[in-house]
Amino acid sequence: MMTRFLILFVLLFGFTSTGISVAANAGNTDKSDTIRTPLPIIKITKPGQCVDDTDEMRRNHMNKILHQRDLTVYDGIRTKQYSLKNCVNCHADENTNSVLGKEGFCESCHTYAAVKIDCFSCHTDKRDVKTSVSNKDDNKGNPHQ
Repeated sequence: MMTRFLILFVLLFGFTSTGISVAANAGNTDKSDTIRTPLPIIKITKPGQCVDDTDEMRRNHMNKILHQRDLTVYDGIRTKQYSLKNCVNCHADENTNSVLGKEGFCESCHTYAAVKIDCFSCHTDKRDVKTSVSNKDDNKGNPHQ
């Protein structure tokens, strides 16, 4: 008899507390309370100038960067369109000049997706302040631009 009472008590208390929390949050439209993983912070300093469609870049940017790497390393062909340096120059944070960090363009999404970024073990995560501020024609002779 005591076991039935305990089971009934646990079931009633469980449903009641669940009902209270659901009722308390019923009018709450702030999704931050319901999202356990913080959404990525996407700040684009130069909107509308990306080399490809936003959805395409979200899904396939890694393939484009790897293809560019192969063209550069194996074939000696350097272009700006999918170069990592070009990506960093456009997407780096205005305050830190970096794509890494808590609110960095790359790190924010990669942390959200639980994907390791290995680009920056060799390459810089910082915007090239000289070329992003100065006239791009000044660097025509530089093969790394």
